[in-house]
Amino acid sequence: MHTRTPADGGSAAPQDGADGPERAASPAPTARLAVFTALVVALVLVTLCSAALGQYGIGLADVTASVLHRLSGPLGWGHPVPDPFAESALWQIRMPRVVMSLVVGAVLATAGALMQGVFGNPLAEPGVVGVSAGAALGAAVAIVLGIDALGQFTVPAAAFLAGLTSVLLVYALSRAGGRTEVVTLVLTGIAINAVAGAGLAFCMFAGSQTARDQIVFWQLGSLNGSRWAYVGSVAPFAVVGLVGACLLARRLDLLALGDRAARHLGVNVERLRVTAIVLIAVMVAGAVAFSGIIGFIGLVVPHLVRMALGPGHRVLVPASILGGAVLLAGADIVARTVIPYADLPIGMLTAMVGGPFFFWLLRTTRARAGGWI
Repeated sequence: MHTRTPADGGSAAPQDGADGPERAASPAPTARLAVFTALVVALVLVTLCSAALGQYGIGLADVTASVLHRLSGPLGWGHPVPDPFAESALWQIRMPRVVMSLVVGAVLATAGALMQGVFGNPLAEPGVVGVSAGAALGAAVAIVLGIDALGQFTVPAAAFLAGLTSVLLVYALSRAGGRTEVVTLVLTGIAINAVAGAGLAFCMFAGSQTARDQIVFWQLGSLNGSRWAYVGSVAPFAVVGLVGACLLARRLDLLALGDRAARHLGVNVERLRVTAIVLIAVMVAGAVAFSGIIGFIGLVVPHLVRMALGPGHRVLVPASILGGAVLLAGADIVARTVIPYADLPIGMLTAMVGGPFFFWLLRTTRARAGGWI
């Protein structure tokens, strides 16, 4: 595992295969095009299947025709679902949840790719900087105190503000002499996570049984109850974060050479690190505010993409956007259908499957390359 050392302001050996077997094995442009094409096709298929499957079945052909009808506008392609009840259920219940799963999955995977690039550590994921733990604490406080100032948006708003505050606090506490070091950021994030965890435990101890159930359900993560209003609230933060991540991709490739080399190539390392952390905080806080804590998407997806397409962030970031959306939407299908008339917490499902899968990924990568990606 390549990690940066405190020397030279946190510089170290190149990360993510900046030079080594991964770069040599980078796929040709045609192979990259094939992977991106497969991801786009998978995204379309998983979106349509997710909208069709559920306790009230809707034919895949009807879903496709209804989506074409909505998207084509005056062109008049497709047609609504013949059953008015099914048409209403599709667009008022199913599609908001499907779109939310795509947005949240894309955000978490992209945030993971940014975290691994900024921290120079393949085990970095959004929770390292305290955003998830902070959001959980904010949601728990709002639930226990019964705050209802913003109606149905109260708990998500509290989660968003607390998650964002946690990240800013981590950055402020780890900054010294006008600079931040990766090791200090990580350790400060661990401390903030511990404090937030203690606060969350206190909220569960002090709250009523109903409040405890709500907190536990929020911690497990769920897309149940997604509405267009929620999607509209998350979308601006997601767009800012995803576009910003794509714009930072080239400089992240230079940062992989180490802080000193990146500075010599004209990269303002401190500004890049701050910008990336702020983008991560904004988009992840917005996502988890409505979905709860969903683990392993931000850890597994960037590694899978890196194995297929190589370590370059100009390819890794957009591919992670597509891969994260596909993976979480697919996981949501399983959460809704694996047990009849039950809706499994999706965070529990991703951890249950992601944990063993990530262990397998670790073992196979070490066996092939003698170390981590």
